[in-house]
Formats: sequence, structure tokens, C-alpha cells
Amino acid sequence: MSSAHKNKIAEFQSLLSEPHINLKVLRELCFNGIPFEGGIRCLCWKVLLNYLPRDRSLWDTVLQKQRETYAHFLREMIIQPGIAKVKFGVSREDVTLEDHPLNPNPDSQWNTYFKDNEVLLQIDKDVRRLCPDFSFFLNPTDYPCQLIMDPENEYETLRKRVEQTTLKSQTVARNRSGVTNVSSPLKSSASNSVGDYDPLPNGSEAHWEVVERILFIYAKLNPGIAYVQGMNEIVGPIYYTFATNPKSDWKEHAEADTFFCFTNLMAEIRDNFIKSLDDSQCGITSKMESVYSTLKEEDEELYLKLQEQNIKPQFFTFRWLTLLLSQEFVLPDVIRIWDSLFADEKRFDFLLMVSCAMLILIRNQLLEGDFTINMRLLQVAIHIEIHSFGDRADAQRYRRSDHGTISSKRCGPRSHGIFTPAQSTSA
Repeated sequence: MSSAHKNKIAEFQSLLSEPHINLKVLRELCFNGIPFEGGIRCLCWKVLLNYLPRDRSLWDTVLQKQRETYAHFLREMIIQPGIAKVKFGVSREDVTLEDHPLNPNPDSQWNTYFKDNEVLLQIDKDVRRLCPDFSFFLNPTDYPCQLIMDPENEYETLRKRVEQTTLKSQTVARNRSGVTNVSSPLKSSASNSVGDYDPLPNGSEAHWEVVERILFIYAKLNPGIAYVQGMNEIVGPIYYTFATNPKSDWKEHAEADTFFCFTNLMAEIRDNFIKSLDDSQCGITSKMESVYSTLKEEDEELYLKLQEQNIKPQFFTFRWLTLLLSQEFVLPDVIRIWDSLFADEKRFDFLLMVSCAMLILIRNQLLEGDFTINMRLLQVAIHIEIHSFGDRADAQRYRRSDHGTISSKRCGPRSHGIFTPAQSTSA
């Protein structure tokens, strides 16, 4: 470990040990990359995503309350319905004249159960192929949920629901324009079925099962949006970061902490997943067009070339912006990018600049290519080093701040090479 990196760790530790965290200074430090050592990245993300308050004296109280709340969600939405299903399956008390499996009433418990199964099947399909270039999500967690794994509780788990149901999941995909194409060649597109994985021994559960549970509870608590394909790519890096925390007392609660951080992040980006808002000012269409507006300011020649070929930003930026670039890079690089993204006060302005920088870094190929070549180039993974477009995006950010577009006081002086690969544990 270099002396510079040791000094960086010490700087973070000093700031995070203060009674009241200076958020402005924390943003400045985090923007240039957060150390993995000592669980610093996990702690910083929790503050930046508004899970932990800046007042350190409140942390224990907040964490205890939120983790108890999550345990309540588990009991109410997974354990109790699962116990009821097992008991009903024996006594057949669930089938009555008023409520039965063919009851179309929206308030029917059977109707709710079937709709939940549809959502669950789509979630299950997506989380099983989460980050296939890493084995991490297939491995057993060191801290299986004791509420779920309790051998005295005989109930229908989410795993059993998926294995036993014969419902089709295509009605739940809720595919929107482009969502069906969120997969990138960088991430292998193998479609795995339930039987593709060797079952874990009793009392164990894989990391993808934890992610599945988080997404299922989120869908239950947010029926207006429920689950949309791609949310798994948002929650995955957060959970991975928390579940690899070197501090076991924090790592043990990775599931609950991930749920609330994911919920807070989704509160900021959920409009991207709602089709009815696509063409509104807060919708994804406006953000995609902003990439081209930024490109026109930075590289008008390239902008005109793409316009001439009628290559619309919707053709490729939908995935970039909706999934926060999580499909464009391997997981350690995604985590490093998210250090800066979460640290930036106007984080989605920065995301637009990163997207623009990615285009400029392949400008020569785009200027030479025809429509077919350029579409293929833009719709597959762009193989560039993250520090390259990190420098360029950072330069754009500060040029724009000089014009008053973004506050020049936001994140301190410009540094070179901010996007160095993330330091993390091996997956």
C-alpha cells in the first residue's frame, strides 16, 4: 500500500470520526474514489444515500430502528403469507365460496398471491443471472437470514414458491421501450433456469436469493412501480459492496442496509422506470436528449455526424442512464464510478457528462463509421478505461461550472485520473 493511499485512508477516517460529518468535505473526498479498507466505502455510501444522518450520535438508533423495520417487512410479506399458504394447503381452508383460485376480485387473497407470483418469477429470472462474470452472487452468504432460515418455521419460502409455481412470467416483464434490451454483451446473456444451479444445503442461501428478497419486498411496498426489469442491476452493486464489508458487524446486516439505500436511490431515479413519465420533463426521454445537448457543446462535429446518420440518443443512452452504467463495465469499475456519482450533489448531471465523455473517447471510430457500424459500436460495451473518460467528464464538469451551469464550489479543485479501478475484495 502506497503512502499516498495510507494518507487517503487516514483522511477519510478522520472525517468520519467527527461528531458531525461535514457533507461538503465528504463529497469532495468521495468524488475522487473511496477506499475499501475498514469498510470506509460502505459507510460513505450510506451517508451519501441518506441512510445515515450526518450526526454520528444518531447512527446506532437509526440503524437499530431501520433493521427492526426490515425484519417486520420480512415477517409480514414473506413469512406470515408463507405459513398461511402451508396451513391452507393442508386444511383447504383457503378455498371458500367467497374466495377461491378463480376469484377475479382484486381484493381476493388468491388474486394477490398469483400477482405476487408473477412479479416474483420475473425477479427470480433476473437475479439468477446478475453479474454472471462474477461468481459472488452464486456463493452462499456468511449471514443467511435467521428469520427465513429458522428450521422451526415450516412455511413456503420464496425459493419454494418459484419451484412450485407453473405460472408464466411474461406478463410481468412490464417491458418499456428499450427495457427488453438492457442486457449488454459485456454481461453474458445466458438464460438460467431454476435447475441450472446446484441446491445449497439446508440453512444456507445464495447471495442472489438475498437480492431477490430485497426486490420482492420493494415491489410489495411500491405497488405503483412494483418491479421493472433492470432494477436488479441497480441493487446488485450496492448489495455486493455491503456484503463484502471487511467489518463483520456491518456485513451481517447487509440485506437490511441495502434495502434502505436502494429504496432511497430509487426515490431519485424511479421516474426513469415509469413509462407514462417518459416524455415529461422528469422522464428518461428528456435526460437522453440532454446527452446530445451536452455533446453539441463539447464536440459539435461528432454531434452533427450522429444527427446526419439519424442515430438518436434513445438507441443507446436508455440503458446507460436508466441503469447508471452498471451494464457497461465490470462490477469493480461500476463501483468506482458510483463513488463519484453518489458524491456529486447533482449526480445525474455528472452522469450525463460521463455519457458524453464516453462518446467523445470513441469519436474517431464514430466519425469514420457508417450507420450500421456506429449503431453496433454504440449498442455493445464500449471498451475504454474508466480513468480516461473520468478525466474528460471531470473536465466537462468544471468547464460547465465556469459558465454557472453547475456550482463551481461543489466538489473542490479538479484532480487528474479520478477514475482509477475500485479497490475491492475478490469476487
